[in-house]
Amino acid sequence: MIDLSGFPLPENCPEVGACIRVEQPEPGLRVLILDPPHRKLAVLDLPLLRDLGMAIEEAEQDRDLKGLVITGRTPAEFAAGADIDSIASITDPALLERAVQVAHELFRRIENLKARTVAAVGGAVPGGAFELSLSCDFIVANDDKKTRIGLPEVLLGIVPGWGGCHRLPKRVGLPTALPAILTGRLFPAVKAKKAGMIDRLTKPEYLRRVASDLAMGRISVKKKGRGWKGWLIDRNPLAASLIASQARKQTLAKTHGLYPAPLRAIDLVVQAPRTSMKQAAVKEAKAIAELATSSVCKNLITIFKGSEEAKKLSKLADGSSPVKTERGAVIGAGVMGAAIAGVMAEKGVAVRLADLSEEALDRAVHEHRASVNKKRKRRRMKPHEADAALDRLDPSPGLIGFGRSQIVVEAVAEVLDVKRKLFGEVAEQVSKDCILATNTSSLSVDAIAETLPHPERVCGMHFFNPVRRMPLVEIIKGEHTSDQVVAQVAALALRMGKTPVVVKDVAGFLVNRILGPYLDEAIRLFQGGADPVHVDKLMVNFGMPMGPFTLLDEIGLDIAAHAGQSLFEAYGERMTPSDGIGTMVKPERLGKKTGRGFYDHPKGKGKKAKPEICSDLAQFQSGTFAKSLNDQQIIDRLVLAMVNEGARCMEENVVDSASQLDLATVFGTGFAPFRGGLLRYADSVGSAAVVEKLEAIASASDVSQRPGGRAKFTPAALLQQMARQGRGFHDPAPASSTSTAPQPVGGPA
Repeated sequence: MIDLSGFPLPENCPEVGACIRVEQPEPGLRVLILDPPHRKLAVLDLPLLRDLGMAIEEAEQDRDLKGLVITGRTPAEFAAGADIDSIASITDPALLERAVQVAHELFRRIENLKARTVAAVGGAVPGGAFELSLSCDFIVANDDKKTRIGLPEVLLGIVPGWGGCHRLPKRVGLPTALPAILTGRLFPAVKAKKAGMIDRLTKPEYLRRVASDLAMGRISVKKKGRGWKGWLIDRNPLAASLIASQARKQTLAKTHGLYPAPLRAIDLVVQAPRTSMKQAAVKEAKAIAELATSSVCKNLITIFKGSEEAKKLSKLADGSSPVKTERGAVIGAGVMGAAIAGVMAEKGVAVRLADLSEEALDRAVHEHRASVNKKRKRRRMKPHEADAALDRLDPSPGLIGFGRSQIVVEAVAEVLDVKRKLFGEVAEQVSKDCILATNTSSLSVDAIAETLPHPERVCGMHFFNPVRRMPLVEIIKGEHTSDQVVAQVAALALRMGKTPVVVKDVAGFLVNRILGPYLDEAIRLFQGGADPVHVDKLMVNFGMPMGPFTLLDEIGLDIAAHAGQSLFEAYGERMTPSDGIGTMVKPERLGKKTGRGFYDHPKGKGKKAKPEICSDLAQFQSGTFAKSLNDQQIIDRLVLAMVNEGARCMEENVVDSASQLDLATVFGTGFAPFRGGLLRYADSVGSAAVVEKLEAIASASDVSQRPGGRAKFTPAALLQQMARQGRGFHDPAPASSTSTAPQPVGGPA
């Protein structure tokens, strides 16, 4: 039996032997079924590993054993991988290294069984579940679109540490294994079979029978070997060195060295073909012990857990699921509306896309067809799925045929009266249960719902541009919005591949409200003599996907100026916008869309043409104070402007928790994931230090003398309270504490 002394066990730890069901359907065959009673889905936690170890020990002692199958409760489920909660809770590297060695020893015993071993898998087979499968002689998978298999550990700041870094390259070769591990991608069953990651596909009803026949030798499967490529590439030190060098170069270009796990994985994977199993296990265990106890891993795990928690928003209070959205409509075939409709159609919703412009509708249909055909060519969609996705998008020149829609999403001009009138017309055509969702980024949901019948079905469904790539959707719950509507919209967002966050109906909602002070401060630094290229580089090195000036060009200078004015009208003095961007806004200078903003964006020179900083920016600079700031002071001004506004959002209960705010900043603004989100970063600095830094900025002459400067950087009441109590945003507040937070100036825009 596996020695579990010293390891943290779950509170509901089942009795010994309860996690594995052992069946012997015929002489010489054992079937081990992963069936832990304390989990809805099997997780390779310590109790399950303990019981699997017992089952393998019994198999080792069975002299008549010819075949062994390891499978899940059903063909559609195997195991969810390692226990993330346990990894997050262990802070002792030595204990973690020992835990990894326990798993290695167990998997080696499976690998060394004299009987033929087969893993019969289906559904999601990530990380440790795939590594368990790799220890078997063969892997048979359920040929279903829900089957996904791979090693996503680097996305959590660790490496595949239960044998993945050495068993996968030995199975499929370095050129296939390395990108699979570095991207953390979960492969569809067909692609996994083609890559050699699994050995056979079968229909779900035949999964166990085929696995049993293979284990007993009644059928044979030809494994995809490496042949001469194994010697020429995988085992060749020169070839391996070239592969590693190229992989490091590409990885550093993406991560800027801020994520250590991919670099560690490259070393382990490239060395694997020339390393013994025992040595590889030691190296993997050491890597896991160092990486999993780091702040990067802990922070990435919190983001992962936050995104998993967000899935619960699609459930009602009693745990049931809301009505599934089968039919919908989108009004407005512009950039946002067309993409929203296209994604809905791809995900199985029949969508009517309405717009008065036939040209806009034609363009939307063309873009939808291009997106679907691209996925068809890359085999991410089967031909019949692609055809169905195309058929589900129905363009309409007016509000025709909306009667059966379960949800109508509007994406028209940001004018309150326009949206009210539009929804008023829609309300006459649809049922009282049809959800009316606005994609507004700045208008009040309550104001839109004010004149409509049944305001409980009105909410915000705020997507971010570009819709197909941005993972966040803000669900704005108005004063009258029902919980049923929130759950149904959250379920639709999840179905569209998005992460939902529920926010209060306040001006700017959450993401744009937090982003506003950041972009405004960047403009003020620019006016004060800062070099946009240098500031952009600083923030990219901090962990942002792009610098603030690149982002301003992406958003559009006119849109940024309008958003800044809206925030000022709602929140008053502290949101006083800089006049710097106003002087730049001209029809020919709106950012990337016009080819010029802070950068010149070459057109017609191919995708590889890089933007270059504009040569005439000096005319828009009016000061020199920024030149006296060091790099950390520049970063503090930008980031702490967001932290302070984030604290005010927490004071006003714009979101339910600091974790949700962090999730929104990571998925909505691209805030450095390895830092765990905006407020977790603030916690790492310390509330007292944040307050001290904010007070120093507020008292700086260039800040204190400008309109709204002192108000912007005066620490929020919540921050001051936390500094006095010595706690952070993610620490529980003392039971006796009460908020003394001031109310925001003005009301929602």
